[in-house]
Amino acid sequence: MKKKIIATFLAVATVLSMTACGLQAPEESAAPSEASAATETPAADDTSAEAEAGAETVTPAADAITLVMAEVNNLDTIVGMTDEKFKEEVEKRSNGSIIIDLQPGGVLGAEKDVLDTMLGGGGTIDISRISAFALTSYGGEKSMLLSLPYTFVSREHFWKFADSELAQEFLLEPSEKGTGIRGLFYGEEGFRHFFTKDEITGIESFKGMKLRVSEDPVMTGLVKGLGASPTVVDFNELYQALQTGVVDGAEQPIANYKSKAFPEVAPNMILDGHTLGAIQVVITDEAWNKLTPDQQDILVEAGKAASEYNRTISEDKEKEVLEQLKAENVNIVEVEDITPWQEAVKPVIEENTKGQEELYQKIVDMK
Repeated sequence: MKKKIIATFLAVATVLSMTACGLQAPEESAAPSEASAATETPAADDTSAEAEAGAETVTPAADAITLVMAEVNNLDTIVGMTDEKFKEEVEKRSNGSIIIDLQPGGVLGAEKDVLDTMLGGGGTIDISRISAFALTSYGGEKSMLLSLPYTFVSREHFWKFADSELAQEFLLEPSEKGTGIRGLFYGEEGFRHFFTKDEITGIESFKGMKLRVSEDPVMTGLVKGLGASPTVVDFNELYQALQTGVVDGAEQPIANYKSKAFPEVAPNMILDGHTLGAIQVVITDEAWNKLTPDQQDILVEAGKAASEYNRTISEDKEKEVLEQLKAENVNIVEVEDITPWQEAVKPVIEENTKGQEELYQKIVDMK
């Protein structure tokens, strides 16, 4: 009996001692719901964590300026990698006085939503990577010329433009027109190709198909030229639209096609290369004017570094992903004769170069 009392006393004393020292008994595992939700997070988050772990850490300054940057694609794409390079360069060159809060995966909306938010003011989105053609309705009429079908015959052709004085004129056009945004630098995300749910063999396969477009006159005209029906669908809703049959196909650069898991619902891609996906990184005039001249220079120089990085990775990344798609049994169709495609889009080019014929010809002649 005495032994039991002594043992009980010692056990109580031990617990009291652990509590006094701030120790606690191990807690049970958290409920599985949150863990399950975490596994459903898009792959971009994992990529972001890995990238941040491998990147040089920059300690923010006490009075650091934070600029929110939107990206509709995941970080494992060409554009996502370019964004991360820009972020890294800005923070390193500014010694942490400028922080880029990069928000990928479309969490801040599709490109049109992002541009509307940026132009609405309030500073909730300061910077974004966008497709050049998206600027057409935002004071970037010249940028529309970059998305006209078969304008750029090669990557070298595009980079001759991007390195030219003409490119700077295009970048600043929206700001000069008072729309409230300006371009920082150019890049590209690879040639854009059509992909479909059903098997395709050539241009004739598109007749009667419903192909996804954004609210863009050039892409709408291109799809009509192919004999298909243009159907406006938000990019963030495209996977479901393909899955449910709202659309029969769409178009994207190869890396984006794979990253967004479109091969799961549309496993056929034809390499028509109708446009080279020209991109811009833009900043609001509101955010730009808050920066000192030295800080503005940092963004410009960081943009040059990110643009050069984009140039070095784009083609290799595109080839790498294409080989992965072939290994995964995606039906990849080569286009041996591009002439019928070029003939089909002539009306689109004529319609969308009215009043800018000479400017467009300058771009064409840079090849």
